[in-house]
Amino acid sequence: MTDYTQWLQANDQFLAQAMSDLRNRLLHAGDEASARHGDAPPAIAPPSQARGAWLSRLFAKPAAADKAAASSDEPAAPLTSDADVPVPALVLLADRLGLSAFERQLLMLCVGMELDPGFAALCARAHGDPGKPWPTFALAFAVLDEPSWDALSPHRPLRFWHLLDIHQPGPQPLVNAALSADERVVNFVKGLNQLDGRLAPLLSPLAPAPLPPSQRMAADRILEHLRHAAPSHPLPPVQLLGHDAAGKQAIACAVAGGLGMHPYRLPAEMLPHAIADQETLIRLWLRESQLMPVALYLDAGEAEPGEAAAAALKRILARVSGPVFLDTREPWPALGGTALSVDVAKPTSIEQRAHWQHALGASAGDHPRHLAAHFDFDLGKIERVAQTALAAAHSPDTLGPALWQDALARTRPALDQLAQRIEPKATWEDLKLPEHEAGLLRQIADQVARRGVVYDDWGFRERMNRGLSVSALFAGESGTGKTMAAEVIANALDLSLYRIDLSAVVSKYIGETEKNLRRLFDAADNGGAILFFDEADALFGRRSEVKDSHDRYANIEVNYLLQRLETFRGLAILATNMKSALDSAFLRRIRFIVNFPFPGAPERKAIWASAFPPQVAVGALDLERLARLALTGGSIQGIALNAAFMAARAGTPVTMPLLLEAARGEFRKLEKPINEADFRWLESAGAAP
Repeated sequence: MTDYTQWLQANDQFLAQAMSDLRNRLLHAGDEASARHGDAPPAIAPPSQARGAWLSRLFAKPAAADKAAASSDEPAAPLTSDADVPVPALVLLADRLGLSAFERQLLMLCVGMELDPGFAALCARAHGDPGKPWPTFALAFAVLDEPSWDALSPHRPLRFWHLLDIHQPGPQPLVNAALSADERVVNFVKGLNQLDGRLAPLLSPLAPAPLPPSQRMAADRILEHLRHAAPSHPLPPVQLLGHDAAGKQAIACAVAGGLGMHPYRLPAEMLPHAIADQETLIRLWLRESQLMPVALYLDAGEAEPGEAAAAALKRILARVSGPVFLDTREPWPALGGTALSVDVAKPTSIEQRAHWQHALGASAGDHPRHLAAHFDFDLGKIERVAQTALAAAHSPDTLGPALWQDALARTRPALDQLAQRIEPKATWEDLKLPEHEAGLLRQIADQVARRGVVYDDWGFRERMNRGLSVSALFAGESGTGKTMAAEVIANALDLSLYRIDLSAVVSKYIGETEKNLRRLFDAADNGGAILFFDEADALFGRRSEVKDSHDRYANIEVNYLLQRLETFRGLAILATNMKSALDSAFLRRIRFIVNFPFPGAPERKAIWASAFPPQVAVGALDLERLARLALTGGSIQGIALNAAFMAARAGTPVTMPLLLEAARGEFRKLEKPINEADFRWLESAGAAP
């Protein structure tokens, strides 16, 4: 027989004895009520003085109830006193919640209604009214020892802790209102210790996760601080700062485990809006913290200080005692100096590389270095990717692609909701740029590919506090190849490419632009993606002299984006059609600036030569003449596509007349002056082969 089984038997015996005493009291009260109405009651002796003394001993406060502990499902061990006598759950609850002897008996009376259906008839008989088959305060005053009027107070435990449900319709007096025991309390008294059903939809347990050495040190510091907190004061809240939500949860779980507690996460967006509902939530949690070894993890990662959810969180932090963790990006000034603030960063690149090595084992090879350089994963995600890839790979040659594709797949969901994903198809051969600009693009790709070697193997990361990102500005007219160049780099590195239109991100509402950018970078922090910001001048051209609050917030938005660009581990490309409109301070902080010039005749000829796929039937084209048309690469591609549709409709190859007709339409669209001689084609003139 297990310890819990033995405790449960003793607890059931205690409940049976307590219910037997209450049954006798109700029978005696019923006899008196029947006598008042002239009925002939059966001869039942009232509770003896000895029985009353025994009941007082049963409800006496245990000598060392604080040694008892309850787990999430059942007591971890029998609840015992110093005399090694099992402590019933009702006695433990009464001791922890501060119930008087009368309140303990009243609670047991209501619990008895749930455990013995016969109590309803006994209550009705004791009331002398068959229409009142339930306990009331008035009935308790009549049948229980040491009745106290203050038990009705909303500040006393029965009502403050929501131990009783009071059913008081209309103008009915409180003393005559029907009473019932809270379901959670009934379960606890019976020996089932589980989270309150009203809290379960809002809370989720935090699961233990592996911690890298850097985060383990942070957890140990927090645990040491909490263990040495003054016993006479409540434990201070712990602010976990930063963007690594998984790391913060793992640290909180480790600290709570060190204190012998189970942590539960409460997201800020799940908090009720009404203050009355918030008060109920607070009291229910406070009650749970008395009945179970639990710690609260408040997830405010998405909450702003001025929002309603933030106000509710502050109210909870001011009321809740015990271990409380606050997940937030920046410190909350409202907490003052009472909170313990700890910065939590993701595992370092070296720690990630070591965990990749551990997770892949003998199959690791050079994969850990490559993956750690491009992805910023927590240890749990590293293990999941490694396990999935090892199970899917059929040979050592397929392990690398399996790891890479699974890692990319795990970074996509968050970014897909915030930016437009571009499928990169262009290659280096598709670029038609001057040698210098093409060389800069290859240099960008090389730095992204080899940053793990330079930053980690060669130690540059330890010397640099900022500027570890690779940022580039692509400047040039529309259609000169900026987007294609980003595709080429993404294709060469096998990374995802996401286009962000900054003109759509910028909001007229104060603070919204920063919030949009924060969500974007938080999603991109896992790596595996290139961020391509189009229309960069929509934001970076706005910084100016501060004349009003909007100018000040516009400058804050620029500074925020610059800060996140510098800390972003991946490649960020900003594109603009108006380089002259950009702030010079911004340009100094960009590592690469690539100018995309209007293509000259040689570049235009090369673009025309590669404008059609090999499957297209093309007639004799005069590339020299086509190259004389002052068009960008984007316009040339559009003309080639329109000409192909014309040829498909006519059922002929793509010919010079079709191309010139399509070019005329492009000139009109761009509102360029048209010289008809430039678009006239005489077959007798022939064509260059």
